[in-house]
Amino acid sequence: MIKKTTFLIALLFTMSIVGYTQSTPFQIALEPVNISGLGGIQAFAWGQYNGKWLIVGGRLDGLHQRQPFAAFDIAGHNTQLIVIDPVAQQKWTAPLSSLPVGMQEQLSSTNMEFYQDGDYLYLIGGYGYSNTVADHTTYPNMSAINVPNTVNAIIGGTSFTTEVRQITDTMFRVTGGYLNKINDTYYITGGQKFLGRYNPMGPTHGPGFIQEYTNSIRKFTIDDDGTTITVTHLPSITDTVNLHRRDYNVAAQIFPGGEEGLTAFSGVFQQAVNLPFLNCVNIDSVGYTVNNAFTQYYNHYHCAHIPLYSAANNEMHTLFFGGIAQYFDSSGILVQDNNVPFVKTIARVTRDARGVMAEYKLPIEMPSLLGASSEFIPVETLPHYNNEVFKLDEFTADTTLVGYIYGGISSTAANVFFTNTGTQSSASSQIFEVYVIKNAPVGIDDLNEQSTGTLKLMVYPNPNDGNFKVNYNLIRSSDVKISIYDMNGKVIENTTVQGMTAGKHTFEKRSSDFVRGGKYILTVETEYEKAIRKVIMKK
Repeated sequence: MIKKTTFLIALLFTMSIVGYTQSTPFQIALEPVNISGLGGIQAFAWGQYNGKWLIVGGRLDGLHQRQPFAAFDIAGHNTQLIVIDPVAQQKWTAPLSSLPVGMQEQLSSTNMEFYQDGDYLYLIGGYGYSNTVADHTTYPNMSAINVPNTVNAIIGGTSFTTEVRQITDTMFRVTGGYLNKINDTYYITGGQKFLGRYNPMGPTHGPGFIQEYTNSIRKFTIDDDGTTITVTHLPSITDTVNLHRRDYNVAAQIFPGGEEGLTAFSGVFQQAVNLPFLNCVNIDSVGYTVNNAFTQYYNHYHCAHIPLYSAANNEMHTLFFGGIAQYFDSSGILVQDNNVPFVKTIARVTRDARGVMAEYKLPIEMPSLLGASSEFIPVETLPHYNNEVFKLDEFTADTTLVGYIYGGISSTAANVFFTNTGTQSSASSQIFEVYVIKNAPVGIDDLNEQSTGTLKLMVYPNPNDGNFKVNYNLIRSSDVKISIYDMNGKVIENTTVQGMTAGKHTFEKRSSDFVRGGKYILTVETEYEKAIRKVIMKK
């Protein structure tokens, strides 16, 4: 006979796995491609011409170290331009040394904002060590590279110095944001200005630094005749709470009304706590809207992502590949890790015709802890909108190669930041072909029902030592039952509070009875909704 408590915990697992699945509109497949002699790189910029990629900037090492003298050192700079042909599996390189020093420094930086418009790849800001200022800095520059001419020059071994131009503008002193375009207007969304050496102890310790989030959407137009770049700045949008984001994903979108726009997904860090945002911001040519009805639990940091739109169904799909996130799935239970680990999760966020967004975990994962600071480079000949969103309905084949994932950070363990000596992670040289498979006979994606839920459940800290808080939100008054079980289904805690009012609430647990290194299941249940989390004890 199965004990009642054991049956209950089994039921919770079953509900998490079976109850929240949905047939997928398409499937995804990854196929590895290896190019001999190709080095690893992460947080880089790219453009493409005739199926060949131009790789600019980025880091040659893995996750940055915590020590100021070691973090973002000059040895990790990418001081060359790289051309890659993923079909012929060839690569060519050329050093930046023929360019003026100012160009060399910016084009070897990390986390530049970039966007290719026609032949020109525009690169803004970026962070790195500058010999000119004898310190780490965020560059106040925009550089423009003629991609076709530069690619041909590097392959042919000729000079490309006349193909790169640069202007200085303090509005472009941004790193870790995104550069996109809506109609004829460019948008720099989020990011920060960081001057000096990184120091986890804060700006007043050691060498000190200046860190200023832009908290804004900066808009401008570019008039470029191939010789002179003229920038006209438009009024910026500032929101010190909701636009306080960096090192994240901003994806081109087609909104339900058919208009082009952007969605800023997640990002770091919230003003009140050093944790990722879980909501998103939708941006169009008129303004922006914060979507607090949707919660993104997976893929919080910058990673490869793909936008696809079905006009027939009026559905916008955005895929995210691995990276770093505060949450991950474990046997159907959402695990919250406030150390924000590397993850393997491949997830899809879908916006339906009503504008309602939901998150799905795909049945496939990255083959290892990959994806952070990687890039998706599309096959440019496939049908797409002006903003590069794929026209999903116009994929005529059952299986379509839509592009490639390249680079990023490869980590040996989920949480390496606090023990990082530079050997626990590395820049990946791996390339993956990405296929979209339509009309597949079987395809089930796990709907993360809590992504559309209203409880907004959070356990803090997690992992913890038995002392933790449970924060949750009620949209209307309700009785609330909070339960904690061990992994065998034994009840550890069962608390019911009657008639709780609408709004934010906190339940605090303090106990020395939890097993070190143990894992527990926590549920918060109201009269209209239930949320489940895995709680982890420190070893």
